Amino acid sequence: MLSKQLSLNGNALGGAVAPCLGNLTSLRYLDISNNHFTGNIASTPLANLTTLQFLSLLNNQLQVPMSFRSFANHSNLKVLLADQNNMVADEPTAFQTWWPKFQLEVFSMSNCMIEEHGNLQLPNFLYFQHDLRDVDLSYCDFGGIRFPHWLLENNTRLEQLYMIDTSIVGPLFLPSHPSFNLKVFDISNNKIHHDIPRNFCSLFPHLEGLFMSKNDFKTDIPPCLGGLRRLQMLDLSHNDLFGEIPEELRMSSSLANLILSNNSLSGKIIPTVYHLIILLEELRLDGNKFEGEISYFSPISIKNLQVLDVSDNDISGELPTWLWDTISLKILDFSKNNFEGPITMQLCKLINLDFLDLSSNHLSGTIPSCSNLQRMRHVHLANNRLSGTLSNVIFKSSPLVTLDLSGNSFTGGIPNWISTLPILSVLLLKENQFDGEFPLQLCKLQSLSIMDFSHNKLSGHLPSCLSNLTLKPSEKSYVDSGGYQFDFFDDVMVHMGLTIYNLTGLVSVYRGYPFTYHEEDVLFSTKGATYTYKGNILDLLSAIDLSCNQLTGIILPGFGNLSEIRGLNLSHNNLTGPIPSTFSELKQIESLDLSYNNLSGRIPSELTEMTSLEVFSVAHNNLSGPLPDRKNQFGTFDESNYEGNPLLCGPPLNKSCNGGNSPTAPNATSSEEEHGHIDMVDFYISFATSYAIIFLTTILVLYINPYWRRACFYFIEDRSIVCYFFIVDSLRQLPCFRRNI
Repeated sequence: MLSKQLSLNGNALGGAVAPCLGNLTSLRYLDISNNHFTGNIASTPLANLTTLQFLSLLNNQLQVPMSFRSFANHSNLKVLLADQNNMVADEPTAFQTWWPKFQLEVFSMSNCMIEEHGNLQLPNFLYFQHDLRDVDLSYCDFGGIRFPHWLLENNTRLEQLYMIDTSIVGPLFLPSHPSFNLKVFDISNNKIHHDIPRNFCSLFPHLEGLFMSKNDFKTDIPPCLGGLRRLQMLDLSHNDLFGEIPEELRMSSSLANLILSNNSLSGKIIPTVYHLIILLEELRLDGNKFEGEISYFSPISIKNLQVLDVSDNDISGELPTWLWDTISLKILDFSKNNFEGPITMQLCKLINLDFLDLSSNHLSGTIPSCSNLQRMRHVHLANNRLSGTLSNVIFKSSPLVTLDLSGNSFTGGIPNWISTLPILSVLLLKENQFDGEFPLQLCKLQSLSIMDFSHNKLSGHLPSCLSNLTLKPSEKSYVDSGGYQFDFFDDVMVHMGLTIYNLTGLVSVYRGYPFTYHEEDVLFSTKGATYTYKGNILDLLSAIDLSCNQLTGIILPGFGNLSEIRGLNLSHNNLTGPIPSTFSELKQIESLDLSYNNLSGRIPSELTEMTSLEVFSVAHNNLSGPLPDRKNQFGTFDESNYEGNPLLCGPPLNKSCNGGNSPTAPNATSSEEEHGHIDMVDFYISFATSYAIIFLTTILVLYINPYWRRACFYFIEDRSIVCYFFIVDSLRQLPCFRRNI
């Protein structure tokens, strides 16, 4: 008996699809996804397998004609997955007249690369489909299309529609009749504007997931959304919604995840969150205009809340006491508000906490010591008024990935317990009052990628062990604590009488929403400015900043071993000695600042090999000699990069360099000999001339004045010795005599 199912999923196969597959004329299930197949799908033997019910082509380099005409005779086809391939236009984009023999239940072509640029439309065969249950057209740029309301009108069984980042423009046009089966509707990250239609809820009464983030809706939140009794996930973030959250939505008993981030919503934070935090698993209200205090209210119980983000609002008062009883919390973000008062020991009760951000508030006091927070990975307490030492503080031996305590008033030394954090990747302690020497134990942090100790009072030498750091990010910079799945793929497969062999990669139909996802961001100064790094960009950053301290000694050549580093700032210290030529090994470095030190010697010519360098400064040191050749990146630097070093010369400085053996620059020995010879000749001539002038002047005076003549004779007779010294003293007043005596 011939097999009716074949899976080649994930075997790294390449080249054209094998012609022998055309012999499997009874094949019903074919999965060639996650390989490296190439060629135009219309010229493969797949066009002959008309018995196929399931065909997965996803994640290859195949060329798939936008018409899908090569499958016109596949009358049994129910599932067609073409994600992550190259879509090509094989015909004009006008309305297609061919009539497909198949009626699909699942169609997916997300993450497609459209080779023919222009105003491409959706595949026209979709106009003739009436049994679709799942459609995914996400992450394909169709050049600006209107929302295809006809898909909903023609397919009354449609349960899931995904059109994320599909270049939908204009207002949201909806079908003329209700879609009672639609469960998931995702039109995120498009250019849809104007209002959310007021009849939206009546057209989609059974929605479970509604995602309309990153559009340009300018409206208030329709109160009817609170009446959708099956609605579990609602994301309206990154729009221009205004007004207050309607009471109907606040009282919803079905919602588990509510995302309203980055809008213009306003109102008192209480009673806004009163019922929401009791019923929800996730609540995000960050980036709005909510105000008031959250301290003095006591909900009956909070059993399910895992994510609470009210950052970047205008909320004030002390941290709420009820917060510490929310043991289910995994993500807590209260940053960028006006909270004040201490962080109490009650924080230690949040034993499931993974992500904590209380930065940019007015919190004061010390940090509690919590040895039981064994799941904590990300701690942000920057830009507050916290003080004290860290000797007995926090999260010892916990799986911390990020520790940001910047911009506070912490004192004392950097504690050794930080070296016990095995996967610490980001350590930010800048703008505090830490003193003492750099702790050598920190060199044990082999997962460290970003270290900022700038603007403190650290002293001593740069430790040589810093050169042993790999500076390779090893942990993801976000929190992903689970998700919620909308899937019916099993039902579809069972309905076709087929077995699911491998769902790896079938993300388009077996998808889940990780709504406890929280992207981390950190502030770091490099390239002369302060930037916010997050997501994949944060994962690429590797840097060390020890600027504005009291460090002394030399920069060791071993720093050239930091091959992965992208930013190094040692400015505003008391470092001495030469710039190591080994810096030329830093092939990834983009910013190098050594300014305001006491470095001496030449700037190594080898530094021109740092071809990724964008920012470079050695200003205000004691460097001397010619500058490196103006090639590669060094051709872009100007005088400001070298100012404050008066002994430097060469372009771009307005000071030329003279070679050591140039005829225009005689050496010191020859100069002294030449000057000595000239001075002696001048002396003899000056002496003879002066003697003659004095002698003749004396004779002339004595000849004219008889009284002086008689007095001089008497004087010479009695005081001849005194007269001699008088003459000598007169000679001493001559310039040349004075120079050569």
